[in-house]
Amino acid sequence: MKPDWDKLMDSFKDSSEVLIADVDCTASGKSLCSEVGVQGYPTIKYGDPSALEDYEGGRDLASLKKFAEGLGPSCGPAHLDLCDAAKKKQIDEFTAMGSEKREADIKAKEAELAKLEEDFKTFVEGLQNQYQEASEKKDKAVQDIKTGSLGLMKSVHAFEKKAKSEL
Repeated sequence: MKPDWDKLMDSFKDSSEVLIADVDCTASGKSLCSEVGVQGYPTIKYGDPSALEDYEGGRDLASLKKFAEGLGPSCGPAHLDLCDAAKKKQIDEFTAMGSEKREADIKAKEAELAKLEEDFKTFVEGLQNQYQEASEKKDKAVQDIKTGSLGLMKSVHAFEKKAKSEL
């Protein structure tokens, strides 16, 4: 993906509306990556720098370029002219909340997201454990059948079949 990403950055280097960049989350960019919620590599983020979203599209140059060409300013406090009436109303409500209330609500929503992620992780771990137990149980049962009577039964069957064909 890195060569395609480098080509994408090069093709948008002169854009005044779209920034295509990369950050090394293992070195000097570690704090920025933590701040914007990067949890795995490579991660592609887009949108308002204060509220980046995860990109889930294709990772080839054509897909990345097509997506990037559709980027630009979007509805937000800095671009109210791009907002519909419902979004403008929401922005007004959030502005009227005041800083402390907004910050508390943001923390509460982030805690909800973290809980959803943790619950999902716990669920997946449970499924993984169930799978492991079922797989081990199946493997033991297969081994018991094979080392039990199946092998000997097949041997007797083949021997008898061969003996009949020789008559």
